[in-house]
Amino acid sequence: MFQILAVLKRRDGLSPEAFQEHWRGRHAELACKIPGLRRYVQNHTLLSGYRARSPIYDGVAELCFDDAEDFERAGASSEMAAAQADQAELLAPEGVRILRVEPHTIVDGPAPADGVKLISFLTRRHDLSRERFSSHWHDRHGPIAAGIPGMRRYLQYHARDDARFGAPLYDGIPIAWFEDTDALRASEPSEAYARTRADEAHFLEPDRIRFVIATEQLLLA
Repeated sequence: MFQILAVLKRRDGLSPEAFQEHWRGRHAELACKIPGLRRYVQNHTLLSGYRARSPIYDGVAELCFDDAEDFERAGASSEMAAAQADQAELLAPEGVRILRVEPHTIVDGPAPADGVKLISFLTRRHDLSRERFSSHWHDRHGPIAAGIPGMRRYLQYHARDDARFGAPLYDGIPIAWFEDTDALRASEPSEAYARTRADEAHFLEPDRIRFVIATEQLLLA
């Protein structure tokens, strides 16, 4: 499987509501026509996340192809060209960054219907190679985080080098599913949550974690 994540920033002058309506409507119709696309998920940042400040991203897209060859063929298609042309209506200049990722399932529970997803953006500690970062994140940190109460599903997306997309913007993107924002907040006083945060110093740059809370729109599966 060839999987990519795209992190998105809307263009100036476009409200979050208008961005989400266009993205899940016209843009999704165009994207779902891309040949070889096997799975397409839109993650829309909660509108409540805009109350205090602008979130780091307005959305995160998940796209899967069978292999790199299918992705290359899709990239040369007229359907991909149409979807990319439509991005100008949605996104700021340089408002999309793409990462090739390798998914690892840590908590293999069902995604709750109408749940929320905590999507975080990780930068490894400057003295660690990506291999050491990935090893610690998967083998040591993953089992600690898996104990957080209320977390229904948890995947780690490990960034992989790919010349088509340039240097990875992040070293990893974890996605955790909760029933709702109340369940997410209720997990924070737990011992497992405290242990998870304490372990971050072993492999992450301090004060570099960013996140959005989002709802999922499954367009193609």
